[in-house]
Amino acid sequence: MKYEMKGNYFDGRYNFSQTKGPEGVEKYISRECPSDTSNILWELPVDYTHVEPILASSVSGFKFWRKISIEEKINFLKRYQEQLISKKDQIAQAISFESGKPLWEAIGETNSVIGKVDITINDSLPRISNKVFPEIMAGTTGHIFYKPLGPSFIIGPFNFPCHLANTQILSALIAGNSIILKPSEKTAYSAQLMIDCFHEAGFPKGVVNLVQGDGEIAKRILKDKRVRAVFFTGSKEVGVDIVKNTHHDFSKLVALELGGKNPAIVHKDANIDLALEELIKGAFLTTGQRCTSTSLVAIHRSLHQEFISRFHDIAKKIVVDHSVEFENEPFMGPLIDKRSLDTYLVFMGMAKREGIEEVMRGKRLERKHEGYYVSPSIHLAEKFDENSHFLMNEIFGPNCTFIPYDEIDEAIHIANATEYGLASCVFTKDKEVFDYCVDEVESGLINLNRSTCGASPKLPFGGIKNSGNHHPMAVAAIDSCSYQMASLEVIDDTASGFDNVKGISID
Repeated sequence: MKYEMKGNYFDGRYNFSQTKGPEGVEKYISRECPSDTSNILWELPVDYTHVEPILASSVSGFKFWRKISIEEKINFLKRYQEQLISKKDQIAQAISFESGKPLWEAIGETNSVIGKVDITINDSLPRISNKVFPEIMAGTTGHIFYKPLGPSFIIGPFNFPCHLANTQILSALIAGNSIILKPSEKTAYSAQLMIDCFHEAGFPKGVVNLVQGDGEIAKRILKDKRVRAVFFTGSKEVGVDIVKNTHHDFSKLVALELGGKNPAIVHKDANIDLALEELIKGAFLTTGQRCTSTSLVAIHRSLHQEFISRFHDIAKKIVVDHSVEFENEPFMGPLIDKRSLDTYLVFMGMAKREGIEEVMRGKRLERKHEGYYVSPSIHLAEKFDENSHFLMNEIFGPNCTFIPYDEIDEAIHIANATEYGLASCVFTKDKEVFDYCVDEVESGLINLNRSTCGASPKLPFGGIKNSGNHHPMAVAAIDSCSYQMASLEVIDDTASGFDNVKGISID
């Protein structure tokens, strides 16, 4: 196998299970490379007996970590950053092999992981700095103290296996929490490399913990009362399950970053060349497997025929190949696994059954290596139909569907019609049109003349409706990593007596 798995990480070391039987190793997980399914990357056991020591480790780590100074915490994070830099090529390659993401894109993700340390220290940390209010009342000073929550459970996604989890890990740590990372079982090795960096940076025992495994092992940890925060990035369906398993425990903060059916509006005065460039990237980067991928394009009727024709011409030129060992450097790699491939093809058939015009057919592709390769797809719907499963559901694959409109309010209706509200964008030269969309479109992010795909780490990142539960990530992730304690402090502690207190009679 290509990679060596070390097991679960707790008490400052890796612990690889050797146990058997109903209370020990009940199953093994193996990972094939989606770019070459004959290449088995790794195999690891799922050990449910490790749940208890992992939780105990995180509690012990929290008790120590919460008391050390912020300067010491920053020094640890800087040492972690140094280790990331030393392993950046190794991490990028692992991301590519496990996720199918092209190597150039994985290098970009790795650089984001490294850069996030500085952003967390310089931009996130000030959001939870203690505050003082002199003379908030007569003779009284007011304070707000930001205090850590406790052991924090981070359930990571496969599409950005290091970047998204890293954001939550760093925010939790600098706020004073210990963490348990449970990565996607599809990208377990990439996560292990990050934990290696924490270990080699000398983090104290129990502060950083790793559990590898399936949904069942995640459920056992998130339900435990010792876990005080749960961060999840993934599908709406899994997010609903997490809420079902935690809603009765008010001591837990649950932050969900879920899916999207992200709309773009191309208005009649848009810069067509810019919109083409941005929407090709928005729809097809990461093989459409981003929660912010552009799915629906409301396009002004005066533009739609020429625009779709040019969009189609560009889409046909997209190179799809092995993420690392390519003959031609790809823009798109494969989908993550067979289930995703099958789902994508089901959606293609669904569009046809619903009478939605197929401009470019999404199909399975053959390459030198057997893998989950598909072509991008383009569809045209004459109008938006809220009864259409194809138009209403997140595909999580490389699809872009165009819908013509005449008036801007029609476009806004299209943008707001689905159950999601993550990202949106508008292409126009008219700032008043954009400002109107800012007022009317229901989403957590809205961009002008830039696709829905990608966001600044220095701004909040999160959605409304079924795209999240109002705990945005990126720079704002740290807001969900602490609670606020208010305090009134009387400086002059001289007793004033009960003369001004009604209802008490003292001689």
